[in-house]
Amino acid sequence: MKFTPRHIALAIAPVSLLAIALPAAAQDTARMDEVIAAEVDTNAFMGTVLVAQGDGIVLQRAYGDANIEWDIDNTVDTKFRIGSVTKQFTAVAILMLAEEGKIDLDAAVKSYWPGSPESWDAITVRHLLQHTSGIPNVTSFDDFRSEIKYLPKTREEMIERFAGEPLEFAPGEKFAYSNSGYLVLTALVEEASGESYESFLRSRILNPLGMANTGIDTSAAILPKRASGYSPAENGVVNADYVYMGIPRGAGAMYSTTGDLLKWQRGLFGGKLLKPESLEQYLTPPDIEAFNGGKYALGVVEQPGDEGTYYWHSGGIEGFNAWLGHDRERDITVAVLANLNGGAATKLGHSLMTLTQGGEVQLANERVAVATEPDELGEYLGTYALAPTFKITITQDENGLVAQATNQPAFPLFKESEDMFFLKVVDAKVRFDRDEDGAITGLTLFQNGAEMPGARE
Repeated sequence: MKFTPRHIALAIAPVSLLAIALPAAAQDTARMDEVIAAEVDTNAFMGTVLVAQGDGIVLQRAYGDANIEWDIDNTVDTKFRIGSVTKQFTAVAILMLAEEGKIDLDAAVKSYWPGSPESWDAITVRHLLQHTSGIPNVTSFDDFRSEIKYLPKTREEMIERFAGEPLEFAPGEKFAYSNSGYLVLTALVEEASGESYESFLRSRILNPLGMANTGIDTSAAILPKRASGYSPAENGVVNADYVYMGIPRGAGAMYSTTGDLLKWQRGLFGGKLLKPESLEQYLTPPDIEAFNGGKYALGVVEQPGDEGTYYWHSGGIEGFNAWLGHDRERDITVAVLANLNGGAATKLGHSLMTLTQGGEVQLANERVAVATEPDELGEYLGTYALAPTFKITITQDENGLVAQATNQPAFPLFKESEDMFFLKVVDAKVRFDRDEDGAITGLTLFQNGAEMPGARE
């Protein structure tokens, strides 16, 4: 799950609108359609969307092509790779084994994986689940993109690749997203259960919940109604790069449909898989911020919001993005599956959840710029670091503020309200943040459902 802002201009096939369902609640489905259309019309999204309250379908749609080359439409039962949404299933598998006394969440990982290096002595199973272990993320390694992801690897070979690397911080000290930790958890599921990860999922989760359209994807398998995956390119879209699907395992190897993901949420939150106390563990994060003000529990993000708390996870893998969220209090489920890489699935997921909760969502074309005086803008100028290699520099020309991100063109900023500005070339906002004395100390970039803070240098 990597939030990387970028400007994307695409040209893809027109929308295919299928399987319109009658609303099961009083949500404004017309507004939901407008929000989705904003992403579809700018060629940023194709895939499927589902909004449900309880068992009732509020909205279910399919957009764009499952295969562009053959001009085959997506349908509501098209299968998509779900990337890191797989981590929800891995976390629940661990909790199921914990209920059976086969795994202790607070025991050292080396208790179940004896080959663990000495540097892992203080790492517990819970640390892996919460991304607080300090184990570096193997998918961020330079050789992962150039070599590792293309070639068959055993679980031992994959774990060996990162086991010898120094920890990034002391276990439990902070949050850092790590696919490596979930590769280790996959191995623990297999060691504790005595069966393969796929077999455990099928027998203990998928079959009991009737999830016939969900499984572990493999590159060689013939899978009916599987979407092809695409990525944005300078002049349109291209077929996504290859990844050997034996690599991501319990960190991101599953495929599913929006309908099956509703069955998953109904079964999980309906008590069909975990005891109440285990479900509470699943939903309880440490007091460490993870994403956008949310905190990462055990395979899911706890997200506070103006309309109430919900739990979510996004996923991204070559050619596909996914988002799955659940509001426990209102029994709302939102699932968005995309076969075009980009931030649209996450953005739509958060937006549709907000709308279904009764909140409001503003579209980019609905923003109105207010006049500014040139001498009012000087305090905003400077460079703001969102990451060591990603910064936004704010300058000023005769028309107002200009923002330029690392390795990107410069674009004008338009004032919306006090300290809040927006871009017109891409759906993004910038808020300048002040300390208690009123001095600007940073900014926050809002894009694709993500909030990315940056400190002023």
